[in-house]
Amino acid sequence: MTDLLPASFGGFALGLGLIVAIGAQNAFVLERGLVRNHVLAVVLVCSLSDAVLIAAGVAGLGSLITGAPGVVRFVTFAGAAFLYVYAFLALRRAFDRNAMAVRGGRLMSLRAALATVLGLTFLNPHVYLDTVVLLGSLSARYATGAEKAAYAGGAMAASLVWFVALGYGARLLAPLFRKPAAWRILDLSIAAVMAMLATGLLVGGG
Repeated sequence: MTDLLPASFGGFALGLGLIVAIGAQNAFVLERGLVRNHVLAVVLVCSLSDAVLIAAGVAGLGSLITGAPGVVRFVTFAGAAFLYVYAFLALRRAFDRNAMAVRGGRLMSLRAALATVLGLTFLNPHVYLDTVVLLGSLSARYATGAEKAAYAGGAMAASLVWFVALGYGARLLAPLFRKPAAWRILDLSIAAVMAMLATGLLVGGG
């Protein structure tokens, strides 16, 4: 049992390091947390998606992805287009006075929230590179199946801890976002991040 702890802690630390970064998925989870709209569903989808991708990477799917440049290229362009659209919507919302309501103008249906988070997750090639390729390839350091399972479990736990903290911890910022100006700044920031990520995908993957 004690032999599995280093593998588990290693997976947790590496998984947390890769997940805790400014990105499209984290920005969306933060926004859902601020307006308290389908937080549990969004957090679960993010965590379960990471769990599936991490398991696939540890199982050896990474080599298949790196050997299929056409698939990576398709996901890259589709993801860039998705992020540009999201950036445009955030930018338009930032300058729309009618969208400055703290909650009302930002509530989404469950279907729309899930569709958005799935798009932000699976149309981002960096998700596959981080979880399937990088986390998967580093699992080769562990000799036994039990150690690899502990490593994967640690990375999955890091994902769950992060998204729960981000989604439900966002409400601590609620007093700051009682003013429309704060939402405008958030929207402008989200638009800038999404546009930069989309451009980065095209420049790096085109």
